[in-house]
Amino acid sequence: MDTVRERLGRDLFTRVAGPGGAVNRARIHGTPGPRWFGPERPIRTVHGDASMFIGGLRALLLQSLHPLAMAAVAAHSGYRGDPWGRLQRTSTFLAVTTYGTAEDAQRAVDHVREVHERVRGTTSAGEPYHAADPHLLGWVHVAEVDSFLAAHQRYGAHPLDAAGCDAYVADTARVADALGVVDPPRDMAALAGRLAAYRPELRATREAREAARFILLHPPLPWIARAPYAVLAANAVATLPPWARRPLGVPRLPGVEETVVRASGHVLTRTIRWAMSPPPPPAGGAGNGAGAGRAGG
Repeated sequence: MDTVRERLGRDLFTRVAGPGGAVNRARIHGTPGPRWFGPERPIRTVHGDASMFIGGLRALLLQSLHPLAMAAVAAHSGYRGDPWGRLQRTSTFLAVTTYGTAEDAQRAVDHVREVHERVRGTTSAGEPYHAADPHLLGWVHVAEVDSFLAAHQRYGAHPLDAAGCDAYVADTARVADALGVVDPPRDMAALAGRLAAYRPELRATREAREAARFILLHPPLPWIARAPYAVLAANAVATLPPWARRPLGVPRLPGVEETVVRASGHVLTRTIRWAMSPPPPPAGGAGNGAGAGRAGG
């Protein structure tokens, strides 16, 4: 079983972190120096859990509902031509800012801000967009935070209590501030309020519906991986609020989602967690360290 665990974990890690993932992981966790977040912070609990596989898909679907954000993604991100590269870059950014040194975290943020500054254009409806716009950055941020936390609270190994959820939102605000978000929410009430404030701006454009079809129905995966991916996708959809599902044309299956879909999500996230965690040490031996199995680094 250790051989199965090692192979599956290695394959998953390479998909998410890329061919340089092992080197990045060693640097992120092994470089001495102060961090933005200590080991006790809830952002480490959430971002180090297998539930992020579901939360990440949910975030992509939710973010697509803002026409300006979706236009920028469709025109500049290369999500169709290089979806795994985009995933790996996002995964590495999350790992560096969550677990890396403060110096490396700031360097990663500075790089993202440089990229955002260059991303400009016009939607098919003639609306200008700029990825560095603090208002647009704010939408991307709250959609991610809401998605990561929703997935963790349902599928995480150690769901947070109310104070922990507030602390997680406050932790993510540290990164959002650095990226240029103005006054990011710092507790659950503020997060809910900010999401509600964005809702009048949201709608499903043609690009958003195409992205949803690509993410849910046509992922660039070998056939052997399609079934487990379908489970992840179904659970990502099941955690979306009804107001986000309707514009994307994603149907709801009452009863089935609460039973079969949710149960399969728990089984799959437990399997991923098992595969990407270090095996137990031999009797009398030392462990590998808590960071060894983290997907993002």
